[in-house]
Amino acid sequence: MLKTCCFLKEITMYPHTKLINRVLSINPVKRQSLIALFWQIAFTGIGFLSTMYFAHTVGAAILGAYFLFMAYTSIFSMVADGGFGAAAIKRISEGEEPDAYFSASFVLRLVFTIVIVIALLVFRDYFVDLNTSGMFIWLIIALLVSLFEGPISTGIAGTGKMGIRLTCAAMGNISRVILQVLAIYFGYEAAGLAGGAVAGILLSVIIEYRFFDLHLKRFKWHHLKSLSVFSFWIFLTAGGSLVFSQADTVMIGYFMENADVGVYRVVLQFTTVATFTTYALRNTLWPRISHWSKSGDLGLVEESLSRAISYSLILAAPILIGGVMLGDKLLFLFYGSEFADSYLLLVILLAVQIVNVFQYFFTMYLNAIDHPKESFKVTFIGVAANIALNFILIPLIGISGAAIATLITMTLNGLLARRALSQFITIRLESQSLLNIITASVVMGLIVGGYRLLIPLSNLWVTLPVVVIGGGLYGVVVLKLDRKICSELRDIVEGMGIMWPKWL
Repeated sequence: MLKTCCFLKEITMYPHTKLINRVLSINPVKRQSLIALFWQIAFTGIGFLSTMYFAHTVGAAILGAYFLFMAYTSIFSMVADGGFGAAAIKRISEGEEPDAYFSASFVLRLVFTIVIVIALLVFRDYFVDLNTSGMFIWLIIALLVSLFEGPISTGIAGTGKMGIRLTCAAMGNISRVILQVLAIYFGYEAAGLAGGAVAGILLSVIIEYRFFDLHLKRFKWHHLKSLSVFSFWIFLTAGGSLVFSQADTVMIGYFMENADVGVYRVVLQFTTVATFTTYALRNTLWPRISHWSKSGDLGLVEESLSRAISYSLILAAPILIGGVMLGDKLLFLFYGSEFADSYLLLVILLAVQIVNVFQYFFTMYLNAIDHPKESFKVTFIGVAANIALNFILIPLIGISGAAIATLITMTLNGLLARRALSQFITIRLESQSLLNIITASVVMGLIVGGYRLLIPLSNLWVTLPVVVIGGGLYGVVVLKLDRKICSELRDIVEGMGIMWPKWL
């Protein structure tokens, strides 16, 4: 009887164990990238659905107040981090005295957070938008929660547990959306959105802590010095990156209304579907590039860069074409009439995401191979140009001006970053793969354009089929044209025990 029970248990558990073993057998970079991509797709899908609900329920003005809260939270969290988080990931990933470097970064984060919170309380009256919308107190709470979230997440990333980090962050993000939907349903509006965001961060911290194996210990002056040398340039570079992601939001809020902020950020969120692969690879590759650079394996660094760009453009290029063809209808059907007139904004921001693939990887690789000073020099020029163009273009042409400013300065930043990075590694783009991606995207665009000419896109149920048809056609064409990409994807899929279609 006992043997029978054990046998039944074994055959019951076997499929699950076999799948896990197959997933674990995949190359670590590919495996963690797949995990990141999975959670990125899951959360973005949930985020799109929730934003559609928010847009139809509370409107652009309430969303604008929430997006301003998130922008200020990002800015002050970055200042509180001071670049020490990325510096700690760098030092911890190198494997030398990880506990001491973690402890030093945590103490520095604590000091910076206390100073920022006190300064915010003293100058509270200057934050008119946050005070009138009731967001100020939530900003303080978010910074206090981030005091623990930042260092714990840093420790998880530095020890190479990117799959765990991304999974925990995704669970926190999904919980955030669920709580926000419930809060809006019960009438809490802007406060409900902010409270849900804070709760999501807190939940992520609680889950991550279960996998956290670093410890607080006494550190020495040389640990602080080592972090400071690296973090100074990281902080300045991160500040520049934040300009591209948040300064436009703050400046639209300054020159225009909260509703304009809401429209801009909703359309920007809509375009982030093009960055699925970019963010998945970025989060996975950073600690590994750092390790390869430290051990002198520059060949692996160069190869990973070329593949990362190709895989990122696999998604970004067809989404740009699809957005040009269907963007006006999708904005109206998904978000409502307040957002229907933002087609030009959508096209510009989709182009921004294409440029973002290059500039983000170039600047990230500069930091990861321990050249943050060069990354800052590049970013500083882009920051100055971005601020100047925003001040000029937003009052003249509104939120489209902010998008144009971002496109111009991000392009400049990418070109300068490529020039700087090429001094340390050889940058080789996979021209044939890029040509295949462009060809497949053009084929998809022609089919989608013909569909729209023949069938009026009068409602969502008529529009969604062409999105599915276009995406499926693109995938088939690019896999047929590019046997290298097809072979790599087939190896991953078959390695997980899933049958690959023979006709591909």
